Amino acid sequence: MLNGLSTIINDRAAAQAGLPPDPKIGLKTKLEARNLSFYYGDAQALFDVTLSIPERSVTALIGPSGCGKSTFLRTLNRMNDIIEGTRLTGQVMLEGTDIYDPTIDVVALRKRVGMVFQKSTPFPKSVFENVAYGPRVAGRRSSKSLTELVEACLRRAGLWDEVKDRLADSALELSGGQQQRLCIARALATDPDVLLMDEPASALDPASTARVEDLIFELKQNYTIVIVTHNMQQAARVSDRTAFFNHGHLIEIDATPKMFTRPGQKQTEDYVTGRFG
Repeated sequence: MLNGLSTIINDRAAAQAGLPPDPKIGLKTKLEARNLSFYYGDAQALFDVTLSIPERSVTALIGPSGCGKSTFLRTLNRMNDIIEGTRLTGQVMLEGTDIYDPTIDVVALRKRVGMVFQKSTPFPKSVFENVAYGPRVAGRRSSKSLTELVEACLRRAGLWDEVKDRLADSALELSGGQQQRLCIARALATDPDVLLMDEPASALDPASTARVEDLIFELKQNYTIVIVTHNMQQAARVSDRTAFFNHGHLIEIDATPKMFTRPGQKQTEDYVTGRFG
């Protein structure tokens, strides 16, 4: 298993003009969890998690089902707030500001920290209106400005050439892979700093998965990306750093090549080699 993942890591490095994988050491911290614990009622889902996420990089969260990785992801833009009976202790800092401070505007926060879900969720509107929806809600009205923005976001999502003649068609007529990339374009339209992705390719065929992975790899040049994935090969292909969660605890986080070839914790090694999970 480790040898196979090493090959994946080396292949991705070769795609970067032969340069070795960049663990993003030295980059400014974009997001940081500090002593974060999270509860669903009386059940504790996260235990004292401290983790920093560098800007313009991809951080993968891995671990077995129910380990807390999706819960942690949702704390990063307060999506858990909509679940009744939840609470947390600790802090989540976005560029030095605690996003759980009572004065924080949650709507503005979610514009800065966008989210793409496991199942593609296009609105039952046209392709154009899916991307334009967020900017319209934010007050952008100029037809020319919206048209330019929609094209730019679809291009960034690698979808423009496939849908440029179908902008008036229902987004529900697109393939699953196209719908997921449309959801990414929709997230980009609000001009976020951070993109959170919860298993964005788990429901896609291999070809569509490869396109989404290539897109993630390109987007990190301008965005900070945090991705939850059960697929360790995918984590090895797209991420700079990998965090391993188990039973609500952060067991280990390090540069992805090291996590998959020389993990520091026995639990991590057992997981990435398939001994459990």
